[in-house]
Amino acid sequence: MKIGELILKNQVILAPMAGVTDSPFRILAKEMGCALVYTEMVSAKGIISAPKQSLALARFSEEERPLGIQLFGSEPSFFAEAVSVCAAMKPDLFDINMGCPVKKVTGKGEGCALMREPKKAFSVVEAVCRTSTVPVTVKMRKGWDEQSVNVIEVAQAVEAAGAAAVTVHGRTREQGYSGKADWSAIAAVKAVLKIPVVGNGDIWQPEDAKRMLSETGCDAVMIGRGALGNLWLLKRTIHFLASGDLLPEPTIAERIMLAKRQLDLVVAQKGEDSGVREMRKHLAWYFKGIPRAAVVRNRIMQTKSKAELLVVLTELLPDS
Repeated sequence: MKIGELILKNQVILAPMAGVTDSPFRILAKEMGCALVYTEMVSAKGIISAPKQSLALARFSEEERPLGIQLFGSEPSFFAEAVSVCAAMKPDLFDINMGCPVKKVTGKGEGCALMREPKKAFSVVEAVCRTSTVPVTVKMRKGWDEQSVNVIEVAQAVEAAGAAAVTVHGRTREQGYSGKADWSAIAAVKAVLKIPVVGNGDIWQPEDAKRMLSETGCDAVMIGRGALGNLWLLKRTIHFLASGDLLPEPTIAERIMLAKRQLDLVVAQKGEDSGVREMRKHLAWYFKGIPRAAVVRNRIMQTKSKAELLVVLTELLPDS
C-alpha cells in the first residue's frame, strides 16, 4: 500500500488510541511487524498554547517509523501552525482526527464533530496539506448518528482538499464503541475515492481482517481495541494475510515475557511511579480471560512499584 510517497510493507496498521498508543506500545507494535503506527491524538491548539505537554505526546523514536502524528482540533489555523511546529520532528505523515466520539472533545467541535461541518473539514485538511511536506491522512466515522450518515460526503471533501488516504471506522459517533461496525460504510467510501481507504472496526482475529479486505475492497486494515493486551494480533494478522496460515495464540509465558518488556520500556520512559500506574491497565488487558483473571487483576491494581508488579507476573508463570 502507498500513502503519497510512503510505501507500507504490509496491510496492517495500528490505530491511534488515547492513553494507549504511547511510544513503548508503538515500539512493541513495530516489533510485531505493524506497517504503520500513530501517536495518541495531540491537540493542535495545545501545541501552540501548551507545547511542553502536547509535544511530549508527539515524540517518537526512529525505531517506530513509519509513524504519523495524529492531531485533533477544530480551527484550520491552529492545525496549520501545529503542523509547522511538529515538522521539526520529521514524522512520516500527519493524521487528522475526525473520529473521536468523546463528549469533551466533540463538545468543542473537535473529533467526530468535524463531520457535522463538511466545509470546515475541507478547510482543516486543506490548511494542513498546504503546510505539510509529508502525506496527510484523515480518520473518520460513518457519521454522527444513524440519521446523519455522511461519511461519503466528508471523505470526498477531504480527498478534494488533498488528503492522501482516509480511514473509516464503521460506527457512528452515537454508537461510541458499542454495537457492530458497519463495514458497508467502508465499502461505500472505497467505491468512490481514488485515494487509499483503510478499514477500521471489529477486527478481533486475523480472519476478520481478511474478511474486511474481501468484503469492502479496502486497501489496508487498522486494528485498535483488538490489540489491547494482545499485540500478537498484529503479527498473526500479517502472517495470515500473507500465507493463509494461522499462528497460535500466545501462551501465558509469552504474555508475561512481553508484559515485562513493556513494563521496562514504560518505566524507563516515564519513571517508576507513572510507569507502574500506566502499566496496571495494560496488564489487566494482557491477562483478561486467564484462570482467576479477576483475582490477578485486583492484585495488579494494588501494586505500587515495579518490583511488586514483577512478583505478580512471576507468580503467574506455569509451575512457578
